[in-house]
Amino acid sequence: MADNKIIEVKDLTVRYGERTILENVNFHINRGEIFVIVGGSGCGKSTLLRQLIGLETPTKGEIYFENVNFTSADKKQKNQILRRFGVLFQSSGLFASMTLAENIALVLEKYTDLPEDKIEKIIEMKLDAVGLNGFQDFLPSEISGGMKKRAAFARSMALDPDVLFFDEPSSGLDPVTSASLDELIVQINKGLGTTMVIVSHDLASILNVAHRIIMLDKSQKGIIATGTPDELRNSSDERVYNFFNRIAS
Repeated sequence: MADNKIIEVKDLTVRYGERTILENVNFHINRGEIFVIVGGSGCGKSTLLRQLIGLETPTKGEIYFENVNFTSADKKQKNQILRRFGVLFQSSGLFASMTLAENIALVLEKYTDLPEDKIEKIIEMKLDAVGLNGFQDFLPSEISGGMKKRAAFARSMALDPDVLFFDEPSSGLDPVTSASLDELIVQINKGLGTTMVIVSHDLASILNVAHRIIMLDKSQKGIIATGTPDELRNSSDERVYNFFNRIAS
């Protein structure tokens, strides 16, 4: 199983001034799994995600990507690793003045030297993969919230990343649209073998997609449980049991 690790976090500590958010956190993410980070408000979920995608540097500890120390990597190494990541932010992050095709093209033009016809073909393929073929020339304002998430999903896949990171993917979506996005996440994971790392508080979504979960706790400043959805639903820790057995809304 050791060879299967794509990301490993060792003794991660994050402090903002005097305030410690995470302390000596250790876990790994296996290649090809859907790995979900959960926990109550203020427990450090978003902080951990920012560390994993390189937006912040930890106070202490290391993050390894395929045994390369991402934390201490030089700029060139870090950029090479970041090119293998795709990120779907909570707000979808699409540029409002650009069409869906232009939003995806932006990534391809920045990171590749592909000719225009190849870029157009990739855009078509990515939009088709998320059920949006034919919407290339639409602006974000002309499509629904669920479609915006799908378009952002397509953009995050533009460079065929090894790992996709999601920040609250179901946020702002109705239950039907959220379930449809969950299906897409599972479908892409199965079809392409892409590793998925998801920060979520949506219990129904977590139980639909997760292979393995870590639960963070604000008072512990770290992980209080790791396991499959079934394992955590049957946890002997009252905090974990209550979280996973509340009624999914």
